[in-house]
Amino acid sequence: MDVTFTKAAGRRYLMRVVRERGPELAPRQGPGYDDHLPHDAVHFLVEAEAGLTRGVFGRIAAGGLNVFWPADPALRRREFRREARRRLTAADHAQMARSESLAGACRALWELRAGHRASAPAPLAGEDARLAERIVARLDAFAARWHPLPENSGITLTWPR
Repeated sequence: MDVTFTKAAGRRYLMRVVRERGPELAPRQGPGYDDHLPHDAVHFLVEAEAGLTRGVFGRIAAGGLNVFWPADPALRRREFRREARRRLTAADHAQMARSESLAGACRALWELRAGHRASAPAPLAGEDARLAERIVARLDAFAARWHPLPENSGITLTWPR
C-alpha cells in the first residue's frame, strides 16, 4: 500500500491511498496540518516502525475503510455496512491506543529536538525508548522533505508488508 501526503492550499493536506486489497479509496483531507509533520503522516510512520498492523493504516492495508471511504459511490453504502459489522477486538483497541500514545510521545520528542517545543515530554524507557529513537529519526527525515515542498506536491510512503 502506498499513501501519498500532498500539500494543499490554505494549510491543508490531502491523502491518497493505493492498496492491493479492498475497494479503491477516495482521497481525503487530513486533520491537523503542520508545516513539518502532518498528523496522519506521524501515525503512518509510528505504526509502520512499531509494526502495528491493527492501527489506522494497518487496517486500511488489510482492506478496511477506517478514516476513508470508497471512491465509487455505488460501493459506499455496502462497504460502510460491512465496516459497521466488523467488531474490533481488544487487540485492535490496544494497537490503536499504542499508536496514539507513541504518536504523541514521539511527536513531542521530535518537536523538542527540532526546537519547536520548550518542555521535554515524559521519558520513555527500555524498548519503547529505542523504538522512539527509530521513529523520531523517521519523523526527522519526513519533516526535512515535507517542510520545503511547494503546494500541490507530495510524499509517498509505502506500508511495510
